[in-house]
Amino acid sequence: MKIILAPMEGVIDHHMRHALASVGGYDACVTEFLRITDQRLPERVFKRMSPELAHSGQTATGVPVILQLLGGDAEMMAMNAQQAVHLGAPAIDINFGCPSRFVTRKMGGSVLLREPERVHAIVAAVRKAVDASIPVTAKMRLGYEDDSLALDNALAIQSAGAAALTVHARTKVEGYGPPARWEALAPLREALTIPLIANGDIRSLDDYQRCVAASGCEDVMLGRGALINPGLARQIKQHHHGEVSAPMDWSDISALILALCEQMQGQYPQRTVVMRIKQWLGMLRKHHAEGQRVFDEVRQMRVLADIKAVLGLRQYSINQG
Repeated sequence: MKIILAPMEGVIDHHMRHALASVGGYDACVTEFLRITDQRLPERVFKRMSPELAHSGQTATGVPVILQLLGGDAEMMAMNAQQAVHLGAPAIDINFGCPSRFVTRKMGGSVLLREPERVHAIVAAVRKAVDASIPVTAKMRLGYEDDSLALDNALAIQSAGAAALTVHARTKVEGYGPPARWEALAPLREALTIPLIANGDIRSLDDYQRCVAASGCEDVMLGRGALINPGLARQIKQHHHGEVSAPMDWSDISALILALCEQMQGQYPQRTVVMRIKQWLGMLRKHHAEGQRVFDEVRQMRVLADIKAVLGLRQYSINQG
């Protein structure tokens, strides 16, 4: 079974990939999407999105980083896929899942699921453009307005030469609101011969087990669940291998946040780093009581050193206790 770290625009960037991948359990990470329009993007854009290109397309702990492209022009998508591979991307992922209206109104992301033939053409063009040794994968939702074309789109992606398909178990219209419909993935998994990777609402080991039972998919992609529960991928892998499986404790999570502070400090304005740390703490508090306490203590702070002091003190108190 495989576990993939999902892209989340403005949240899981290369700094967060480094932090989460260092915990263990991930087989690959996917970058935030590069939006492709009517030109080949310059090298600096690819390298800004994936600094790991300078390190054989891997994180510092050796986890492959797949570069994701989004766009509706098959020829331009193919051209930029070639550029990405030339720069060192170990694999290409194609985004058919983004629900943002800013993306869909420009014929990108999930709106393309209205047209399975176009989905096929884009994947086929990218597959043809890059060497056969480079995996081409795709991510989609169950559909746009409804899931009536879910199987058509999945089969279109497979027949175009994709090596694997990730499906977020909601439609675009459903957004992130109602519970993910893992059971809707089962017919797709049964019809496909390529791996189907489940995505959506997997935030604990229990969620993972229920997703497997409902969908039949052992391979999963973690997004928000990875931020809420940073040790989840490792915990799932340990459980899968019959090892003792325990959640990551707050002391280790504090160390991870402090390491992220050090990594970002000096590269970004203090305000940006403070915002990102509070953003992560805001997600962590959903799963960790200590996360709530720390969030409440730092929420009004504006100085990074003060936030780091709180994190360090909490970590010390736990270790001493």
